[in-house]
Parts: sequence; structure tokens; C-alpha cells
Amino acid sequence: MMFLCCWLALVALIPTTVSINPGVKVKLTEKGLEYGRDLGMATIQQKLKTIKVPDMSGEQRVSPIGKVHYSLTNMHIVNVGLPKSAVDLVPGTGVRLSITNAFISLQGNWRVKYLRIIKDSGSFDLNVNGLTITSSIAIKSDETGRPAVSSVNCAATVSKKPCCALRLNPHVGEWNVILAKVDPYAEIEYSMVSSPTVSKSSIDFSLKGEFYNIGKHQEPPFSPKPFTLAPQINNMLYIGVSAFTTNSAAFVYNKAGALSLAITDDMIPQSSPIRLNTRTFGAFIPQIAKRFPGLMMKLLVKTVKDPIITFETNNMTVQAIGTVTAYAIQPNATLSPLFVLNMDTSVSARVYVSGVKLAGAVTLNKMDLTLGTSYVGDFQVGSLDNILQMVLKVVVIPKLNVQLAKGYPLPTLGKMKLVNTQLQVLKDYMLIGTDVQFTG
Repeated sequence: MMFLCCWLALVALIPTTVSINPGVKVKLTEKGLEYGRDLGMATIQQKLKTIKVPDMSGEQRVSPIGKVHYSLTNMHIVNVGLPKSAVDLVPGTGVRLSITNAFISLQGNWRVKYLRIIKDSGSFDLNVNGLTITSSIAIKSDETGRPAVSSVNCAATVSKKPCCALRLNPHVGEWNVILAKVDPYAEIEYSMVSSPTVSKSSIDFSLKGEFYNIGKHQEPPFSPKPFTLAPQINNMLYIGVSAFTTNSAAFVYNKAGALSLAITDDMIPQSSPIRLNTRTFGAFIPQIAKRFPGLMMKLLVKTVKDPIITFETNNMTVQAIGTVTAYAIQPNATLSPLFVLNMDTSVSARVYVSGVKLAGAVTLNKMDLTLGTSYVGDFQVGSLDNILQMVLKVVVIPKLNVQLAKGYPLPTLGKMKLVNTQLQVLKDYMLIGTDVQFTG
């Protein structure tokens, strides 16, 4: 039964925050619970065989001989059978587990002493058949506000006769990605924002799903909007990642200054006829070649506002507003500013699941340039469109895609592997449907 509780660890093992709209939603379906049951029963059966049964001793008055002192030692389980089990969702409560027709076999040694001088000993075999175990597992908050697993109406019977009551440890452990580090700039929080919702077909979890700067949790100037997962049940697990989560990442990286790139000529493919030097740019802006002849150049591309990420059906786009500052590199390595361009770009994003991470890649849709500041006099900005588009396509976007391919951690438990994964981009969120495998 402890293993089945691991399925509830998305709730029981992570803290609850103030009730707000979630950035990420997780749906555990009946198919997922069935997988947990099958894996759990096999695990329990193996674990039970390794349990050390404590020795027992005592005395009992037996007529007509009087007190009998007894001891049972070296007891061990030799066989366990859990042939039939079921797990059901209890709306508003949690999960009900039932095991029927179970059996257990033990072996051990016995010793008795009575009438002070008479002793006897031997070995024994004990078989318990027709064992039935039922337990309802609920989730509630403890005094610290951290949800805890509790056992409701948990008991065992042998051939319809009560034999014992079972107790469940309410605290299973810590979840491994409450706060997951992404890279030197960002971490993502998956704390709960509300209690789980248990229905007849699923358990739904609402997680914060928000990016923060490492060690500094500043809320972005926007809030998560409500969203509802599309009704699907074919996979074990569904994860909905909202536009709020991705936009909180854009806020964090922009604030950290990570959305900037200095570009020099050695970053341009050698096969390109366009070079970052005053000769190339002088062909379009003659005064550059006249004032700074024969010099190499540097471009600084950076965002000036938080990029905006939007989800529409089958379409994810990123709108970024930034600047391109051009410099001439003097022989003594000092930089002479040439001009500053305002750049409004739109890219399409392709997202996919890699391992237990959400990864992506972008391609350029369009780019609009306007003149911000010129240190070399007036010029036609449109003449630089081809050069700047080339720079974006062969330098900026490939470097961005390298980072996006590293991925961002999804909420997972232990050594969980995602299989048969599908991803859909829907209105205001993306939906990941997946089955899972535990590798250990």
C-alpha cells in the first residue's frame, strides 16, 4: 500500500502555497492508478518476503496444567500471494485499495515450558488463507499546511473474521522537484496551489509551475489565468503547461540579462559572403566605410522587454522586442558605436518532450527594423534587412535552440520514465499525454 501512495506524492510530498490559479496542472487517470496497483502489488509481494518477523514470548494459563511459558523464534515468511487486487477512486476523498484471497506462509521454531520441569520444542509451518485487506487512502493538510496521506477505514480479515487493523505512515517523504534548478539563471517551482480534486475518473493536481531567478523569488507583473485540461483518458498521466509558466521563464531570463548576445565575425559561417566588418556594412552605409575603414565589427543583440509567448491551437509564437547595437572594433580593441536599431521579431516555436524535460526549437517568422540612434548620420534601415536576418538565422537562433534543446524539468516522481508521449498545443496551454514507467 505504501507504493500506491507514491502516486499521491504529487500532493502528499509537496507544500501547499496560497490558493491561486495554477501554472501547471497534472491529471492522474484510472489507467495510471492501475499501473501503480500492478507495480505496487509486485513490489509489496517481494518486500513482504524479506520482512523480519520479531520473536515472540510470553505465558498463558492452560487448564489443568497451569502456566505455560512459550516462545516463537526464527520466524520468517516463505510465501506470499496477492492474487486479486483493485484500486478505485473515491470522489472527494482519495483512493480505495482492496486485496482479496491473499495468503501468507510462515515457518519458525517453538519452545514451551510448564510444570517448571517439562520442556518441549520443535518447528512449525503456519498458513493463513482467505486474507482480505481494504483501505481507503485520503489526503489532507497537516498542521504546517503540508498535505499528508492518511488511512481511512483500513482493516484486514481472515475468512470473514477481523484479525487486525492496518496503519499507514502519513508522511511518505520529500518530492524530488519541489524547486528544480534549470540552469545558472533559473529554477522552477512545482508547489501546490490548492488541494487535489478527486473524481470518478481521475485525480487532478494544481501546481504553481513558475520560474524564478536563482535565489530570488520575484513575482512577474502578470498572473496565471484559469485553464481547463481537455477531457482525455487514454494515457496514464496528463500534464498541462500554461502560457503563464513559459512567460514567467521569459520574465526571469530577461531580468537576469540572459537574453543578450555579442556577435563577432568569427561566429559567421566562413562560407557566407557577408562579413561583420566596415567594408560589408559600408556598401549599405557609405559613411561607415569612410569614417572607420578596414575595421571589424561587433553586434550586440538584446531584448529590451520581456518576450511574450502565446499559445493558439497547433501554434506557439514568441514576440520579442529588442535592439541591435553595432560597433566598430578599433585596433586597440575599444568599441566605437555606429548605430542602434530597434528590432521587433516574431518566431514560431516547436515544443517536444525529451526524457522528463520539455524542450523546444524556434524558427524566424518575421523581423521589423527601425532606427533608434545613428552615430554616422542618416541611412536607410531597410538596406540592412538581409544582413540582420542572416545574423538572426545563422547565429542568434541556433544558439538559442542549443539552450532550448537542453530542456526544462517537468514534474516527475523518483525514477520515472515517460513513454508513449504526445504533445498538443492548445489555446493558452500545451497538453502532454503520457504513460509512465518506473525504472527503480
